[in-house]
Amino acid sequence: MQGYTGNRAALLARLGRAEGQVRGVARMVEQDADCIDVLTQISAATSALNSVALALLEDHLNHCVTEAAEHGGQIGAEKLTEASAAIARLVRS
Repeated sequence: MQGYTGNRAALLARLGRAEGQVRGVARMVEQDADCIDVLTQISAATSALNSVALALLEDHLNHCVTEAAEHGGQIGAEKLTEASAAIARLVRS
């Protein structure tokens, strides 16, 4: 079971909103909308995806990493390294 399983409905709702925003951006480009308006919508879609990413990261830390740390050893170290890499990717994006 994944750490986000209990939060799945909320994550799917957020992803649905982000999907709608991306489709809206495509429509805006098709309709030759103002550049600033398109950029504003891209920013909103990016923010929505970042929100999902942060929620998933929190669930991962609270579930997978915590569980692995309780067991310790190599698995715990691997999960911490994995979480650090995920955080680094989010910060760079």
